[in-house]
Amino acid sequence: MREVAIIGAGMVKFGKVPDYPAAKMGGDAALMALEQAGMKPTQMQATFCGNIGNPPNIGQRVNGEMGITGIPAFNHENACASSSAAFRQAFLSVANDVHDYVIAVGVENMTSHIASGVMSAGPLVLPHGANVEADNGMLMPGVFALLGSHHMAEYGTTEEQFAKIAVKNHAHSVHNPYAQYQKEFTLEEILESRMVCDPLTLLQCCPIGDGAAAVVLTTAENAKKHTTKPIFVAGSVLTSGKYKASVEGPVQIEACARAAKECYETAGVGPEDIDVIELHDCFSIHELVAYEDLGLCPKGEGGRFIDEGLSDYGGKVVVNPSGGLLCKGHPIGATGVAQLVEVVWQLQGVCGKRQVPDAKVGLTHNGGGFGPGNEPGAMSITIVKS
Repeated sequence: MREVAIIGAGMVKFGKVPDYPAAKMGGDAALMALEQAGMKPTQMQATFCGNIGNPPNIGQRVNGEMGITGIPAFNHENACASSSAAFRQAFLSVANDVHDYVIAVGVENMTSHIASGVMSAGPLVLPHGANVEADNGMLMPGVFALLGSHHMAEYGTTEEQFAKIAVKNHAHSVHNPYAQYQKEFTLEEILESRMVCDPLTLLQCCPIGDGAAAVVLTTAENAKKHTTKPIFVAGSVLTSGKYKASVEGPVQIEACARAAKECYETAGVGPEDIDVIELHDCFSIHELVAYEDLGLCPKGEGGRFIDEGLSDYGGKVVVNPSGGLLCKGHPIGATGVAQLVEVVWQLQGVCGKRQVPDAKVGLTHNGGGFGPGNEPGAMSITIVKS
């Protein structure tokens, strides 16, 4: 396999913009990535696009916005990990000598889904019979609230420790001009916001929003022609949950722990080597459990990890300098590639006030939807190096 590099990254500001067509958003983000790479749209040989609910052939429509026709466009749906799946295939196409220059795009206009009535009950409601757990009301807030309650019962984790994650990520978002929300909150404000699903309060749940992000990939050899700051893909894993894999044993998301182990081995690094992480904090609870699943701390010590500031500036690793899904936003199809954009920019040293000092190794963690036995439908871990 050929070594693969990311040579350009771009994204639009996340927010609620129902009148901003998804294809136009995707095209704008792609053009930003191409500009950073110093390349023309017509130099792309394929487009890989992640999206779950906008018009069909979204990749082709994004190409049209870039002024490209006549190249393959591959469209990927994998719930919240849709653009991680698109990136994974873009990476493999370059690594396996299928294409030399490709672009991976993630895009979603969620508010237009709801305003139009296309998905009036919300973008992740499955049809009856598609999933037994969902049929009985086990939707995402409930899944993570139960996971958090289990963690509290098993390890003595507190509501305050979950809430501290939201405090941290909101503080980070203030310095991210691309974030949907850029406001700090105190621990008391987080805890006293409206209860959604005990112990999750409103400010510990990610918002609905719209957005797009893109990255340009090529070989490591070609990258030298275009940039002095290529970011190399050291490992890329996409998997799905095994049936009821997390029922017994430690409180965890088994697919995450398994994918992380595989990605560390592929990349030749360990959790102690990671400088910056963009993590799928759809709910504060998910971030705390992922500290343990990713091997940042032992099982049961996620609460201590946040208490001691080990996931913040000056700690062991900076988690969600962008503000994460809680504050940057979670336009479903855009999230996976948007995480990569932030980590790429961090490793290039262009993040201004939110810059992680001397960041050289970054990781993205992105989960998607329901799988068998209430396990994730998709789990993606990517490691990149400068």
